[in-house]
Amino acid sequence: MTIELTRAAESELALTSANSQPHPAIAPYSLLIFDWDGTVMDSIGRIVSSLDRAARLTGQLPVLPPERLQTMIGLSLEKGYQLLYPDADPAWYPNWIAHYRQQFVHDNLTPCQLYPGVKDTLVALKAHGFQLAVATGKSRAGLDRAMAETGTQDLFVATRCADETASKPDPQMLDEVLAQTGIAREKAMMIGDTGHDMQLAVNADMARLAVTWGVEDTASLTPFAPVAVLDSLTALIDHTPVK
Repeated sequence: MTIELTRAAESELALTSANSQPHPAIAPYSLLIFDWDGTVMDSIGRIVSSLDRAARLTGQLPVLPPERLQTMIGLSLEKGYQLLYPDADPAWYPNWIAHYRQQFVHDNLTPCQLYPGVKDTLVALKAHGFQLAVATGKSRAGLDRAMAETGTQDLFVATRCADETASKPDPQMLDEVLAQTGIAREKAMMIGDTGHDMQLAVNADMARLAVTWGVEDTASLTPFAPVAVLDSLTALIDHTPVK
C-alpha cells in the first residue's frame, strides 16, 4: 500500500510538473549535470565536521577553521588532502582518509539530507524531458549510498565519481558523461555551488549555472561567467502551474 501511494504521489507530481516552467537559463539545454554535495545534498556540515575530527584523530595534521576545510568540497579526497595540507607527509594520508570515512559514514551524527524541494525539482525537470546526471567528488560507494538513502537513483541517466575518473576540475568527468549519454557538448550544462564545479565546466568548454545554496557565494562564482546564479536549486523550475 505504501509503495502504491508513493507511486501515485510521484505520478501526480509529474503531471503537475508538466504544467510548470523551467528557468529560462536551462531551457536551451537537454542534459543537466549536477554536483552533489552542497548542490543537491545538504552535506556540508557533516563533511566539515568529519574533516575536522579526522585531522585531530590522525594527530600530525594542523587543525583548520571550518571555512578553510570546506574549500575542498567537490574534490576527490586525495586532491582535497593535498589542498588542505600541502606540507603534510603523504604517508599520513591513509590514516586520515580512514578516519574521515569512519566519521562521515558511521560516527558523525550531523544531519545529511537533500535540500528542501530538491527531489521535487529533479522529478519536475525529468518530467519536462531533461536528462539528469551527476558529476561529483564523492566516491562511488558514497554516491550510491546517498542516492539509495534519498531514493534518487532512478532520476539520473549517468553519474561519475572522483574515484573512477579524474577529479575536478579535470574535464574528463564531464567528457565521460557526454560519451555515455551521447548528448552534444553544446546541449549540456554543469550546475554546482563551488569554483571547482565552475572551473570543471570551463575546462570542458561547457555551459555552467551556479547556485549559492552551498559552499560559495555570488561574488566568488560570477568570475566563471555562469549563465545564471541562483539562490537555490528549486529556482530551476517554477512549480506554479501555467494557466
